[in-house]
Amino acid sequence: MWRLMPFLFFLYIVAYIDRINVSFAVLQMRGQLHLSAREIGRAGGIFFIGYFFFQLPSNYFLEKVGVRRWISGLMILWGIVSCLMILIRGPLSFYVMRFLLGAAEAGFFPGMILYMKNWFPARARGRAIALFMTANPLAGVVGSPVSGALLTLHGVGLRGWQWMFLMEGIPAILLGATVYATLAETPHDARWLESGERNWLLETLAREQAAERTGPQGGYLAVIFKGRIWLLSMVFFAVSTTTYGISLWLPTVIQTLSGLGSFRTSLVTVLPYFLTVVVMVVVGVHSDHAGERRWHTAGCAFIAAVGLLTAAFGGHSTVIVVTGLAVGLAFAEGMCGPFWAMATSSMAGVSAAAGIAMINSLANLGGFFGQDIIGFFLSLGRGFRGGLLAIAATVTVSGTIALIVGRRQR
Repeated sequence: MWRLMPFLFFLYIVAYIDRINVSFAVLQMRGQLHLSAREIGRAGGIFFIGYFFFQLPSNYFLEKVGVRRWISGLMILWGIVSCLMILIRGPLSFYVMRFLLGAAEAGFFPGMILYMKNWFPARARGRAIALFMTANPLAGVVGSPVSGALLTLHGVGLRGWQWMFLMEGIPAILLGATVYATLAETPHDARWLESGERNWLLETLAREQAAERTGPQGGYLAVIFKGRIWLLSMVFFAVSTTTYGISLWLPTVIQTLSGLGSFRTSLVTVLPYFLTVVVMVVVGVHSDHAGERRWHTAGCAFIAAVGLLTAAFGGHSTVIVVTGLAVGLAFAEGMCGPFWAMATSSMAGVSAAAGIAMINSLANLGGFFGQDIIGFFLSLGRGFRGGLLAIAATVTVSGTIALIVGRRQR
């Protein structure tokens, strides 16, 4: 925990900032580049098209060359793409750059889940994944004021949004080189483990993997025909729908309701992410202690739906709407720890790499849906309510499916 998680956590913060900083960029880009709400939503969502198509191939090569080399290369690549976002000149170039960014980042998250599975025994995996994924909301806590501040550099050689993309892309390049130089591939390679600790960990993981292999396994093509993989993908689809739908439009919602400037909007945006961090950690730790995944996943989904409904009918009250969005975001993200602990509990070897990639690639199409559906209703002049209701319905269905697939596994 103490040796690996802070570093992995920091990597994911950088990845997530490069993924969601577009939500602040559009505060300036929509006027300067004459982008409509539908074009913004579509550009935000196209990231997940690239993510979808390159997920399985990326995890295939990760399995061949190892996590350290592959993650290092991916980080350098997406850092370069993020910096090149300064070249956007209209909707088409916006779409292309977001697609390329999604393709470059596709292998990072499933690679990290697979990496943690190869390090953490089952009884510690739920909280390890939950702690890792708190990088999502903390990226909002850290990235929101930084992005807001970088926007104020508008006119200092570049536009504000160009400075933001450039300065927030460089850390990924530097960290990619650090990953290659420092990250231990497996517990066997960790010189910082004492021999007794290393032997215990390797034996525990080997015993668990042997038990997992007693179930039906398969390769990269076999997972496509597994019904459980599709059900799990539908559960996580709602997490992506809610998380990315809210992340892209949260600054716009706050600015529209409150009339605040870009920097003050970024400070208010931090609050929902703080709540999300607390919920993710509490749910992940409690799920591990209770040894229960099914109801922790479904319960979070149902609470998230209530929060989204509150925001949808909050009218013009900034406090009610932002509180509802905060609850929706926090409990949708709260599903992650128990969900991934449940999802990976019967996977081993190549089947684990393929299954994780398949679930994540299908589910992250929810990122396209969540961002685009809100833009669609905005383009019709119906405000944010229609999109929030659609997302609330999606997360409710997700919770129901979690109860079904969790019961089958038990």
